Amino acid sequence: MPSAHPSHKATTTAVPHRRRWFVLATVALAQLMVVLDATIVNIAMPSAQADLGFSDNNRQWIVTAYALAFGSLLLLGGRLSDLVGRRRTLLIGLVGFAGASALGGAAGSFGMLVGARALQGVFGALLAPAALSILTTTFTDPKERGRAFGVFGAIAGMGGAVGLLLGGYLTENFNWRWNLYVNLFFALVAFIAALVLLPRHEETRRQKLDIPGVLLVTSGLFALVYGFSRAEPEGWGSPWTWVPLAAAVLLLAGFVASQRRSPHALLPLSVVADRDRGGSYVAILVAGSGMFGVFLFLTYYLQSSLGYSPMETGFAFLGMVVSIMITAQVSTNWALGRFGPKVLVPFGLTLSGIGLLWFTQLGADSTYASGVLPGLVLMGIGAGCTMPPAFQLATLGVDREHAGVASAMVSTSQQIGGAIGTAVLNTLAATAAATYVSSHLPASPAVAAEAALHSYDVAYLWSAGFFFVGAVVVALLFRTKARRARFTEQRDAAAAGAVRGAHRAEPAVTVDSPEDRAGEPVAAG
Repeated sequence: MPSAHPSHKATTTAVPHRRRWFVLATVALAQLMVVLDATIVNIAMPSAQADLGFSDNNRQWIVTAYALAFGSLLLLGGRLSDLVGRRRTLLIGLVGFAGASALGGAAGSFGMLVGARALQGVFGALLAPAALSILTTTFTDPKERGRAFGVFGAIAGMGGAVGLLLGGYLTENFNWRWNLYVNLFFALVAFIAALVLLPRHEETRRQKLDIPGVLLVTSGLFALVYGFSRAEPEGWGSPWTWVPLAAAVLLLAGFVASQRRSPHALLPLSVVADRDRGGSYVAILVAGSGMFGVFLFLTYYLQSSLGYSPMETGFAFLGMVVSIMITAQVSTNWALGRFGPKVLVPFGLTLSGIGLLWFTQLGADSTYASGVLPGLVLMGIGAGCTMPPAFQLATLGVDREHAGVASAMVSTSQQIGGAIGTAVLNTLAATAAATYVSSHLPASPAVAAEAALHSYDVAYLWSAGFFFVGAVVVALLFRTKARRARFTEQRDAAAAGAVRGAHRAEPAVTVDSPEDRAGEPVAAG
């Protein structure tokens, strides 16, 4: 039977209760693949450089190409998942990501490897928002939703550390190409599971794509990530740095202005204007900037100062991974209901900042157990308290047709935070090292080693500052539990009134397939 409304394809999107947790495992696997690829190639870089023969100046493009494509296309990917369907978008993203990974693993030249990494970023920008929006629309019961987002948030928080762990193992026991080939296994499992588990029929909107908005935000985010990526090699005063950053400000300001007027806005401003969602995006951005800084400088410290091998470096982060996994479940299943995100998320950010301050005490003769591990555990507990509640609140109460773009904002915040954090901290560390050497002449290997330790301390201090400021901002933005309950009640009452009005104005027809009727309806979380 055709729909009574020409602009909608109304179908059920039910996922039977017993299959929801398998859906969670599927989207979590897809998310893990995307997140760990931001760091998994870092450890393999020296081997890839020796094999393909590219210069030190060019090696950053293996990381930057992925970040540029991924960060700039996330909002478009999120909107496409709303328009063409989350299942379809996820499946296309998985196939494309696997193909790009195979291309990178088989790369015979530097250009081919960089191109493959950029393609990974393109399809990752489809995958990440689709995965989170599927989770958002599948888990609607508050208790189930908390558990699901606890797992998903833990994956997001520990993905970078898992990338270092897996990258070290594959590089030492196989070769650098397996850091890309391994995605084929992740993608294959996730593709088969998604094909079987996700409903074939889902609600989509026959709506025009906001082309001006797409062009403005894509080019603006590209310029933002590019500008920050050039800060360390070129310096903040270089046109290669400040011109893209200035262009980014103008383009993103133009994007916001265009969204106010567009009848088919790519990012409805109501999605980000909500205080709780805005606070969640800030928390994720701050956590992303700090976590990437930890992975970068602690990796340098472990390998350069303590002489760890790539595999040992990866295993060193295991304490952080375990801490995130445990804390994420405790925070979502116990602490969040008792204290609320207004207390829990700032507490997590503060704890992460304290963990970074702990790292400033590390020296050339520090041990792992008494020096490195306590800081990693503090960071892991902090991330476990921050990421799952922030992910859950960032998509809570979003209209179903905007679930994809709201989810894309989560990934965009994390990616932009990582790009900004890496660029700023890298520049601060490099400046601190140069200043230290110039003030301790004549230069010697011992002075160089001390300069490196000093530069790491500067990066840790600034990163801790990011976390502490972020904790204050988030605490001010988040509503209290009582205010959130009143706001939610008013919002739900208004939504129910709007639905009743729409039903009186125009009858809706739902098209069900026999297999869909057996499932439970899923509403937006």
